[in-house]
Amino acid sequence: MLLHVGCPKTGTSYLQDVLFRNQSLLREHDLLYAADRFDAHFLAALDLMTLPWGGIETEAVGAWDRLAAQVREWHGTAIISHEIFARATPTQVRRALDSLGDAEVHVVLSARDLVRQVPAEWQENVKHRSHITYARFLETIRDPARESRIGSWFWAVQEVPDILDRWGSSLPPERVHLVTLPPSGSDRGELWRRFSRIFGLDALPLDLTAERENPSLGVPETSLLRTINERVTSIIAPPDYRPLVREVLAHQTLSRGVASARLGLPPDAHAWARDLSRSWTAVLAERGYDVVGSLDDLLGPEPGPFADPDTTTAAELLAPALDAISALLVEGARLRAVEERLHEELREAREERDHARATPSYRVRRKVVTTLEDSPAGRGTLDAYRRAKGRIRG
Repeated sequence: MLLHVGCPKTGTSYLQDVLFRNQSLLREHDLLYAADRFDAHFLAALDLMTLPWGGIETEAVGAWDRLAAQVREWHGTAIISHEIFARATPTQVRRALDSLGDAEVHVVLSARDLVRQVPAEWQENVKHRSHITYARFLETIRDPARESRIGSWFWAVQEVPDILDRWGSSLPPERVHLVTLPPSGSDRGELWRRFSRIFGLDALPLDLTAERENPSLGVPETSLLRTINERVTSIIAPPDYRPLVREVLAHQTLSRGVASARLGLPPDAHAWARDLSRSWTAVLAERGYDVVGSLDDLLGPEPGPFADPDTTTAAELLAPALDAISALLVEGARLRAVEERLHEELREAREERDHARATPSYRVRRKVVTTLEDSPAGRGTLDAYRRAKGRIRG
């Protein structure tokens, strides 16, 4: 049993997409990735941790227990994967492990250096409706005494030694696996090879085509999205925000600004992140976990040029803003075409109904039913007829 518990922004969306689309092939090789929809394990995580998530949690009730039951019944190796499992409390971890029965559980955590993770987490907050400035975000997470939803979430899903302590304290270290993300500029296939080794996928002819990813944005694109959030979060409900802003604007449009400056850390925050990472790698080295990659990967890159998303100029915002307007116009035209088609289908359905009502046989049947409904005996006759008709159809 392989239980992949995080971290966010470590290639998890791609991994889960590959597993979901290759379920049949995996089963042929005694590997179970039980998911009837692409976000099935996300729902299971919400259920396990009773997390509110913009109303989606109502779909999650019972999802963990159903998933755990499928794992217990499977004869081979099962895989569960979602990055928000990283947030689970010790009590929730115990419940999860206990519910998996006698399976030999291996916990897997994929981790990336803080130099890249900190800006990536701010960007994820922006993609989820937040309009907190980058400077304020950095202040929030760097001050452990500051009580905030953003800070508590960040450390719950990114503090690698603590996550592994919560998930791995009851397991021998050889059953706790840490997959480090390769440094920037590495071969794009290296992360998949590391995942593949852990999950036993090396020899399988998997379809690795990416269909669902969580692409990053450049500095002006993220700045624009944060500005949009300031204006629309009070007037656009979460169910509408996700398809229109997160998907159409962020993922399908603004993520294409590949020539834009990449988001990084200012010099003082960069030094802080690397110092903290060094302390983490020292702790992890002592614990004897199975490391796929290198603990040095968690130190992060050397400092580079810093583009501040809080001071992006109007000229820098112009290009992504025009891209956003164009994308929304295209989406508006698509939705209008859908609306017109539905109106046409409704008109045709009404015409067919009116035509049916105009036929003599319909009028006669309607008159007989109306007459019978006017008396107790008639209603009894109708009930008997309907029950008999139901038995015949059955």
